[in-house]
Amino acid sequence: MVSSKATLLKSFFKDISFSEEQEETFLSAWQEYSFKQNELITEAGSLEKKFYVVVDGVQAIYLLNQRGEKVVLGFSYAGSPSGIFDSFIHQKPADTFLEALKPSTLLGISRSDYLGFFENNPDFDKWAHHFFRDILFGRLFREVELLTLSAEERYIAFMQRCPEALKVIPQKYLASYLNMKPETFSRLRASVLY
Repeated sequence: MVSSKATLLKSFFKDISFSEEQEETFLSAWQEYSFKQNELITEAGSLEKKFYVVVDGVQAIYLLNQRGEKVVLGFSYAGSPSGIFDSFIHQKPADTFLEALKPSTLLGISRSDYLGFFENNPDFDKWAHHFFRDILFGRLFREVELLTLSAEERYIAFMQRCPEALKVIPQKYLASYLNMKPETFSRLRASVLY
């Protein structure tokens, strides 16, 4: 594995101590996957077979509403995790889609290898506790924003905290994520300084 990819994985799993042998086994379990722009990585109704860490690109996780419109729940980008976590962990069909919004390179690990590391290294339990806690608190924070902030306040808050990679993805995805019409997002982008 190229050292930059090893560096990415070691920084993502920074709280885990490995012996030299464990580290070699861990790094060799990750495979590189490439996806074209607009390619589905995981389709609703299928099982998520990989836990991913993003090398580059941007992905959106979304579901389809009753009118068949995409409702964006979140994004992943360089250095962040990606995948449909509930399907991966529980091995139930995904309710959501994962799509590459930009050409994307992901490092993926199989469920059996992922679970094997938990059996062989107690630091993984501590890592998972923090990882899923952060996801939960992030989701709760997002719900509070959606319920309490105006469209303009949601736009400003998002643009202040989001990485540059998200600022260049199609406006319809950002508008959906922020629970506003694309026209509202476009107007805010043109008129609001953040």
